[in-house]
Amino acid sequence: MEATLAQALRWAHGELAGAGVPSPDTDAVLLAAHLMGLSRGEVEAKAILGASEPAGFRELVAQRAQRIPLQYLTGKAPFRQLELSVGPGVFVPRPETELLVQLSLDEARRWRETGVPHPRVMDLGTGSGAIALAIATEDPTTRVFAVEKEDSAFDWAQQNLRGSKVTLTQADYQDYEPENAGTFCVVVSNPPYVPPEDIPTEPEVRDYDPPTALYGGADHGMALPCAAMDTAVRLLRPGGALFMEHAESQVAAMERDLAARGFVEIQLHCDLAGKPRATGARRPDADEDSSIDPHQTLS
Repeated sequence: MEATLAQALRWAHGELAGAGVPSPDTDAVLLAAHLMGLSRGEVEAKAILGASEPAGFRELVAQRAQRIPLQYLTGKAPFRQLELSVGPGVFVPRPETELLVQLSLDEARRWRETGVPHPRVMDLGTGSGAIALAIATEDPTTRVFAVEKEDSAFDWAQQNLRGSKVTLTQADYQDYEPENAGTFCVVVSNPPYVPPEDIPTEPEVRDYDPPTALYGGADHGMALPCAAMDTAVRLLRPGGALFMEHAESQVAAMERDLAARGFVEIQLHCDLAGKPRATGARRPDADEDSSIDPHQTLS
């Protein structure tokens, strides 16, 4: 006898919960929604009305029970107002990173109010293109640029940014200096920052997110964040702002390393869960005292 959708969802919950999946109910519904071409709410309504189990559902649930990321199975990841294409070889954007978008949008608005009609924004290490595309979509007055080094991530970024006005460049942000350096109002980055000694426990992260998008290198994961700071010094116009995501354990290091590079107005920002998530800082205005050479790289 053919199973109903409601029965299939109950079975999936048991399979996923038994495998340690953190949100078995949600994942079961989203897998069914993917197969049925419906929204989550529509699937729940169909289950109440006695709809049949969609073909291929049990195979997808079995793969999710192996802790293959949900986004790899559906090929999509929600991010603010967007639905991004993702898969193997690219970091799956997280909801907490949406904070960087809001901080950047607020800063771009501040620049418009001071007479800059089209604030320039640079996303360093764009990955899937999530941050860059969200900013460009939600504030069309911005001129958004994005940089990504890794081939696989760059391919995903190209796919997501196709048709947008974001200017995408394949380059290593550690030594990146475009012709328009020194003109950016905002530099934003979610760089690799996980300390090498802090291997994630979640299989979806540990086994599937690219290591090049996770681990920040020496000095407890701060090597690549510091490289992004150095590049931001070169790219920002006087008074421009840098916003960067980091680990909770790196709050003091972020403040120390930003101050060492001449940044001022250093401010910690928490996510919706109240956890330290990002730090913002400003390059001094032209009339402020700063002895930092924008081409100097600090260790």
